Amino acid sequence: MSELIKLNPPLVDQDVTALTAGDKVLVSGTIYTGRDAAHKRIVETLAAGGEPPFPLQGAVIFYVGPSPPPPGRVIGAAGPTTSYRMDAYAPTLMAEGLKAMIGKGKRNPEVKQAMADYKAVYLAAIGGAGALMARCIKQAEVIAYPELGPEAVRRLVVEDMPLFVVNDVHGGDLYEQGRQAYART
Repeated sequence: MSELIKLNPPLVDQDVTALTAGDKVLVSGTIYTGRDAAHKRIVETLAAGGEPPFPLQGAVIFYVGPSPPPPGRVIGAAGPTTSYRMDAYAPTLMAEGLKAMIGKGKRNPEVKQAMADYKAVYLAAIGGAGALMARCIKQAEVIAYPELGPEAVRRLVVEDMPLFVVNDVHGGDLYEQGRQAYART
């Protein structure tokens, strides 16, 4: 069993180039949330010469639309959303310094190439475990696009969020490796 790798954003090239598909990581520190509506606005803002709602250099973004927090909690269930919906925007954000994306599901070839080009990784959270993921979130604050409700951009402070490296900067793909392990020869 491989050991856990601890990541503390903001990340630098060396943090992500040391990772390989299949690595287990624990993320602690500040990360941001965003889904497709927020991604569209961020990319439009960048195209117009504006500033994004959070610093992209070294950033980690979690594709999540959390449920409202129950009493005594900072956030409700926070399970990952399907990542391919952000594929049209992800290369632009990586070009601006984004280093890691957290979600579930496969990414398209253009996004995988952008990960290699810009030194970024795709991390998977366990789908269906939103309540468990929420326990790793110690602080949550809406910082942009509050009118988007659950899809607003949030700044999260997380502690030991358990994730898997799906796509690395070297072309590794955990989903493909898993399929190959069970392929009939």
